Amino acid sequence: MGVGGNFWDLLKPYARFEGFDFLRNKRVAVDLSYWIVQHETAVKGYVRKPHIRLTFFRAVNLFSKFGAYPVFVLDGTPSPLKSRARIARYCRASGLDLSSKLEAEEGVSDSVERNWAFRKCVEECVELLELLGMPVLKAKGEAEALCAQLNSEGHVDACITADSDAFLYGAKCVIKRFQPNSKEPFECYHVADIEAGLGLKRKHLIAVSLLVGSDHDLSGVQGIGIDTALRFVKCFSEEEILDRLNKIAKGDPLVVQGNIESGAELARSSDEYSPKPKLLHCSHCGHPGNKRAHLKFSCEYCSSPAGKSCWQKSVGFKCGCSSCDFSGKEKENKKIEAWRFNVCRKIASERDFPIDEIIHLYLSKNNGIDDHPSIRFTSPQAELLVDYLTYMQNWEPSYIKKMLLPMLSTLYLRDVASGRMNNLLYGQYEFHSIQRIKIRYGHEFFVVNWKKAVNTLGSVSHTMLEESDIQQEEESGEVDESVDFLEEPYVPHIRLQDGCCFLSTDEGIELIQNAFPEKASKFFEEKKLKEMKSRKKKCTSGSEAVTGNSESPSSRSLQLSITEFYSSSKILGQNKNEENTGNGHGSTEGKRKESGSRYSKSVRRRLLFG
Repeated sequence: MGVGGNFWDLLKPYARFEGFDFLRNKRVAVDLSYWIVQHETAVKGYVRKPHIRLTFFRAVNLFSKFGAYPVFVLDGTPSPLKSRARIARYCRASGLDLSSKLEAEEGVSDSVERNWAFRKCVEECVELLELLGMPVLKAKGEAEALCAQLNSEGHVDACITADSDAFLYGAKCVIKRFQPNSKEPFECYHVADIEAGLGLKRKHLIAVSLLVGSDHDLSGVQGIGIDTALRFVKCFSEEEILDRLNKIAKGDPLVVQGNIESGAELARSSDEYSPKPKLLHCSHCGHPGNKRAHLKFSCEYCSSPAGKSCWQKSVGFKCGCSSCDFSGKEKENKKIEAWRFNVCRKIASERDFPIDEIIHLYLSKNNGIDDHPSIRFTSPQAELLVDYLTYMQNWEPSYIKKMLLPMLSTLYLRDVASGRMNNLLYGQYEFHSIQRIKIRYGHEFFVVNWKKAVNTLGSVSHTMLEESDIQQEEESGEVDESVDFLEEPYVPHIRLQDGCCFLSTDEGIELIQNAFPEKASKFFEEKKLKEMKSRKKKCTSGSEAVTGNSESPSSRSLQLSITEFYSSSKILGQNKNEENTGNGHGSTEGKRKESGSRYSKSVRRRLLFG
């Protein structure tokens, strides 16, 4: 949830939709709870342990397809305020009455049971992520708080969470959602855009959350919505907003834009600085002056001819003289002052406002268990992963290996590019060639061919993808459960050619260029030569077509071009006119046969129907 009052709707105009390469070679902090709670809505129908399934595919996709380095963050022990708010939210959703002791205890027991089931899901996902070699950090309290701290301190480049209070904790870039099947899959919010658009700094946002409610205080201040809170906090600077809220809640004088006014002072100031009496206005023209005088002679505001009376004022006329302008401004100021006083009265009537503990939570810079978090990526334990997912998900080993291959190939190419290793992919396949460029949702990939090494052809114990496993998987009707809002990982294709086993995968162009620059440059040179040959062939065929224009259309079996078609139809029309004038009216059927013998069926149809 985060900040209440439909806070995300307020930020929606400042969203950016970024492309595939937005997170490439960047670290991103992931609120693991955000992923787990989505499995109920993201998965349709029955799926065994959907939290493990979604975590596996999303982690693999984020690492391989988008080239990111995900850092997963777990929730710690919630604050007492957060625990009470959770119970209150659950009771409110279940229709339980917190004032009733029995129903309140029932709500607490149900909440505890749900938390136990959720913690079990988290533990299973953590075990999976550790086998994948992903770093997992634990927060003291809220996971989004540690994500925001890592982002603000520069340890990661963005946060993935749906809690809007990540901005209150200091996040610089928040990714709320992935768009499926899109050229711009990431819905991002940058704090710089929000500050420029709304004119609100971090402490302003904290003040808004205190007024409208948040995860730590669901109710906020009664009678104050998001629009009122937004308008009110803009009256103060970032340095003074939290202090002013504290003073207003204690009943101290109201400070608004440098003017000190309490309730009594507000009434006294209205008497001392009341505007001067408004000038009398003419009821005929609406300008300052006397109607009798204006009927004889025109006033200075009316541009009527000399010796004529003023013009009759129109419907809805408003005078623009200095007296009316001053009076209008005074009325507007009094209206604004009354509105501010009403908001301050609501704040002062709220008990225990503001809650200093909430402010301290948002401004804290120590949200992790360790003062210096260790972010370290390790190699995935492939064999243990196969065993774990076979046991937890009942997947076929061959299916798991195929789904894991994109991550393994990405790791292999990164290691080759950095010069750390030059072994075989999964100990079996060596880089062979680049087959072609593939475009998917507007993004280009290399289709790479991997050749199985000769010394591993007879290996059975560590086979990545055997033909027998694939046939067994097809016969068993294994359902591809990888459909996800991050899309399914591409499935590698296997083929046998000249007694050799080849594997085809989709890889990032930049990654291949860094790992195998010679292969990439050779591919682009060959591609350029093919394009040049194709252009020459088109030019040659075009010149032959121009030369053949002098030939009769009936002597060629090729389909007519649009110019040839219209010229031939014109000649045919002239021939018909000559026949009609010379021979009179002939048989229509005979003419069709005569014309049909000269042209193809498609041309005859066009000529027949115009």
